[in-house]
Amino acid sequence: MNVLHKKSDNKGVFYIEVDGLKKAEMTYVMAGETKMIIDHTEVLAELSGKGAGKMLVEKAVEYARKNGIKILPLCTFAKTVFEKTPDYNDVLF
Repeated sequence: MNVLHKKSDNKGVFYIEVDGLKKAEMTYVMAGETKMIIDHTEVLAELSGKGAGKMLVEKAVEYARKNGIKILPLCTFAKTVFEKTPDYNDVLF
C-alpha cells in the first residue's frame, strides 16, 4: 500500500487508493505554518485490520519531521496511535 498526500491551502489529506479508488484517508487542517491538526481518519472495511490507518499516521509524522511541523491529533484513532508510539513524541504538539 502506498500513502499519497494532497494539500490545498490550509487543509490536506493523506490517503490510500486501491484500483484508483480512495479506501483510507486521514484529513488535517493547518493552524498557522507549524501546527497540523489531524481531525479525521477513515479506513474502509476492505483495508480494516491491515495497518492502513497506522500507515497514514506514520506518513503524517514523516511529513511533519521533514517540514518542522508539530501535530495535534484530535481524531481519536490518530490520538491512540500517538499514545501507543512513543517514537512519535518529537512531533506531538
